[in-house]
Amino acid sequence: MPLPSRLLHEFIASLAGKAETTMDTYHRELRHFLTWLAQRPGNRGPFSAARQLTRTALETYLAYLQEQGHSLSHCARVKSVVGSFARWLIEEKALLRRNPSRGVYLPPQPLLAPREFSPDQRYVLRNLVERQHNARGEALFALGYWAGCRVSDVAWLRIEHVHIGPKVGWAHVGYKGGKTRDIDLLNAVRQPLYAYLHQGGRDPDSPYVFTSQRAARFTEAGIHYWFRSLKARANHEEWELIHDVTFHDLRHDFAHRARAAGWTLEEVAYYLGHVTNKGTPAVQTTARYTQVSRERVREKLRLISG
Repeated sequence: MPLPSRLLHEFIASLAGKAETTMDTYHRELRHFLTWLAQRPGNRGPFSAARQLTRTALETYLAYLQEQGHSLSHCARVKSVVGSFARWLIEEKALLRRNPSRGVYLPPQPLLAPREFSPDQRYVLRNLVERQHNARGEALFALGYWAGCRVSDVAWLRIEHVHIGPKVGWAHVGYKGGKTRDIDLLNAVRQPLYAYLHQGGRDPDSPYVFTSQRAARFTEAGIHYWFRSLKARANHEEWELIHDVTFHDLRHDFAHRARAAGWTLEEVAYYLGHVTNKGTPAVQTTARYTQVSRERVREKLRLISG
């Protein structure tokens, strides 16, 4: 089934007036979904929204995304995008009678203690990165693990916002919610980032730090795919330790390590970009990132004497 390129183009054009990043997200997620849909049994031949764009198809795709390690928030975004596309097909094109996103249930994101890695998990992850001998991968990992950057911080990082010298380095980062910050960088970040910028084979014409062969910017989805591919290089023993780790978990573990190093909640909040609309540290958010886990409390139980 060839992709319904004309319909997709018309739908994206109908979003004129929305932010460019929003239109990019809609286009990317719909292409991924429609490409997946084209590979399902019985979907060869011309695209038929009424026959193929069903609730079953959407539910199965969302389950597939979760199996691939995508977060519930990402799945909710995909559901919203597909729902908007379906509503347009109903109201503007009369090609669909029922919106497949209606009645599709996604469980709420559980408020679990954010991830803190064990020493063995840190060892395995750092070893996997070192063994791949890839400058871009080492720089990506460093920004997550040693600087606590969000995947959006990394994907939208611009060349003009990175300042690295022989002994100092800092970056202007931030994309989520339009909240930006200036952060100093450890040597563990500066060195791989410097190596990538000078030897990593990036597109020199792109304004973004991280590029790919397909586009001038390495997207959030691309970074998640890279991280899953990195984990796939693990042997069986390593896989058992890191199979469910996500790129965002690197940020959580950084917060735990920063607190263990003596940072205050306010300092962690500033560095991670947890700020209120007034510009003050959002300590409550940071406290959730650094709350103790059940496993840590279980270990401390053994220390209680009668």
